[in-house]
Amino acid sequence: MWDFFETVRHRHSVRSYQSDLPVEKEKLNAIIETACSAPSAGDLQAYKIIVVSNNEKRQALSNAAQEQSFISEAPICLVFCSEPDRSAEKYGDRGHDLYAVQDATIAAAYAQLAVVAAGMASTWIGYFDEAMVKQIIELEDGLTPIAMLSLGYPAELPEPTTRRRLDEIVSHLD
Repeated sequence: MWDFFETVRHRHSVRSYQSDLPVEKEKLNAIIETACSAPSAGDLQAYKIIVVSNNEKRQALSNAAQEQSFISEAPICLVFCSEPDRSAEKYGDRGHDLYAVQDATIAAAYAQLAVVAAGMASTWIGYFDEAMVKQIIELEDGLTPIAMLSLGYPAELPEPTTRRRLDEIVSHLD
């Protein structure tokens, strides 16, 4: 088993999946459990995770995401939704406008790393028509889709991308 740092280094956005290989229920449950173990403001977990395995709905999500076809190729799409009112009850406007979004985002990031640890791949999708996604997944009032994560077994592994140097990103205040 890889250590955490190896898992992070092996995370790449994959846009080609083996659509004939389903994601095992045990692995999917482990990924979701990992996402739900992510930190959240006040431990409120102000988010919902919608698991989309239906082919037609994944195709519709692909359409809602400007025809990003890998969404329909991958056997699973997780839709991470913020639940702003849940966070607002404790933290007011900042909870509503920020903490619930952060909670959903952190959960999605944990899920993405769990996918790699489970021997699969994923792609983060943030570019989509929010209203269309809400309609496709029949989202209840009070929830907002924040990110989608396509996941499955990769058909190819992309070349690692270059990253900015640390000194371009990090400042130290002594």
